[in-house]
Amino acid sequence: MNAEGLVEVVLPGTVEPEGLQVRSGGAIPSPGPGQVVIKMEATGVSFAEQQMRRGRYYDQPPFPFVPGYDLVGTVAATGEGVAPATAGTRVAALVKVGGWASHVVVDAADVVEVPHGIGAAEAETLVINGITAWQMLHRKARVRAGQTVVVYGANGGVGSVLVQLAHAAGAKVIGTASVRHHAALREQGVTPVDYRAGDVAARIRELAPGGVDAVFDHVGGRGIVDSWRLLAPGGTLVSYGSASTRDDQGSKQWPVLRLLGRVWLWNALPNRRRAYFYNAWAGRALARNRFRARLRADLTQVFAAFQRGDITARIAAQLPLARVAEAVRLAESGTVAGKVVLTP
Repeated sequence: MNAEGLVEVVLPGTVEPEGLQVRSGGAIPSPGPGQVVIKMEATGVSFAEQQMRRGRYYDQPPFPFVPGYDLVGTVAATGEGVAPATAGTRVAALVKVGGWASHVVVDAADVVEVPHGIGAAEAETLVINGITAWQMLHRKARVRAGQTVVVYGANGGVGSVLVQLAHAAGAKVIGTASVRHHAALREQGVTPVDYRAGDVAARIRELAPGGVDAVFDHVGGRGIVDSWRLLAPGGTLVSYGSASTRDDQGSKQWPVLRLLGRVWLWNALPNRRRAYFYNAWAGRALARNRFRARLRADLTQVFAAFQRGDITARIAAQLPLARVAEAVRLAESGTVAGKVVLTP
């Protein structure tokens, strides 16, 4: 196995996409006790990596490091205490960093087997995006049939999965996106709203005068107040990012702390609405086994939804690791629908 050599993408600092460094020829890592080595078949460009290259992701490690929030691949080697039969199995893993590499060491307890019939690139689009969408929809907002929800960035990686899962739950969806994506959204049964055209909140209120049952907001910033005001009594706001502050200067923690502060204040007030700040990693440090069980259960549900046809894999493009700069540029362009996938 060592004859192949390790290939990885290193983020050396706050650089343009062309500043990402593709390194090859390193030693392939060996698994420790309870670990596996995954030979990567697909990883992807998430919004988190877009923030990380700007030094804006709230808990990113010090530079330099290998980005890559999640990956899908085949178990190439197993460590002590791991069943040797695990080797050769296609699995998915959520890692936060380290996924942009040909071989990645992961705790065996953190991998989820990918069902037969789902390709690596397809599965990749469903890992962090699918977990995020499923948990926000079903664990936080608990959306039910007949309700109306708002999905910001309805054509994006998380947004496109959210739209499909909401429809599968019987909900009506209002989705924001640029005009170029409106026709495709209408074909999916989404009522589109142009996020670049004037007062988005006012347009949504025209469509839902009595308010909506849930808002899924990755934009953050000052607009989060509008999202809260769109809720009907009993409605739920789920904030899960701060895309509007991606290019800001200053503290990378401050935008998230402001969102957390607003959520706390809104929930402390006497009202019939709820607010959450969603973090896929919540609870991992204090209850790792419970976190793993929940992640495994929810990703299994997402894969099952894919197999039923409730959701599809939205692959915006597939590019090799060597073309990572191009992949990041494409993902950040705002012109694509779905997820940009990287392959070995």
